Amino acid sequence: MVICALVTGLVYGTSKPVAVKSHKVKTIVIDAGHGGKDPGCHGKKNKEKEITLSVALELARLIKAYQKDVKVILTRDDDTFVELNDRAGIANKNHADIFVSIHCNSEPSKRIEGTETYCMGLHTSEGNLEVAKRENSVITLEKNYLEKYDGFDPKSPLQHIFFANLQNAHLAGSINLAEKIEGQFKERVGRKSRGVRQAGFLVLWKTTMPSVLVEIGYLTQNKDEKYLSSDTGQEHIASAIYRALRDYKVELEN
Repeated sequence: MVICALVTGLVYGTSKPVAVKSHKVKTIVIDAGHGGKDPGCHGKKNKEKEITLSVALELARLIKAYQKDVKVILTRDDDTFVELNDRAGIANKNHADIFVSIHCNSEPSKRIEGTETYCMGLHTSEGNLEVAKRENSVITLEKNYLEKYDGFDPKSPLQHIFFANLQNAHLAGSINLAEKIEGQFKERVGRKSRGVRQAGFLVLWKTTMPSVLVEIGYLTQNKDEKYLSSDTGQEHIASAIYRALRDYKVELEN
């Protein structure tokens, strides 16, 4: 009966309605991938760490300008190397409601272009596994990484598959947000969306809130690199992510 009372908004034994608290999005952590001694992937003229920082800063500006009730925290706001553990730690320590990690993709084939948004989960294809392996390999730049990441070997496909099966209590929220981001890329910005995917990313592993990793384009593809390195392209990408966050916030709070 207590359960029924909570669902209907009534306390058992009284006719007075109970105020049901809606979840508020109060804090968003934006993570610009790579940085410092870790340049990320390379295009002909650009480094991933520079583009991700520019997009992250623009996204933070938009949230601060139009969502006055939301606190925005950047894992880095300059060319600094931040360990993967610390990126999740910043989000957890600040009790973030959303974590967004921004990256650029790479691929030997020059023909592949477009965006992908990842949630923590099982690799459903070899391509997803390769993206996770590349992004996770940054831990080899950290001291004592085997100890810090429980013996995780970023070169081992089997360990990535095992790791990706770890339970994620916020998977539904993460997928919802990821779908909104890819929808904005495709419908509002006109980008080629390669869809929502799942893979085992260390940067998402220890976050305790809905978390996504956004691959905003391929630096190895000439058209994508030109777009991502332009002011217009970075503004469009940031505004698409902003609108997805805004819509997710409204949906959650209502």
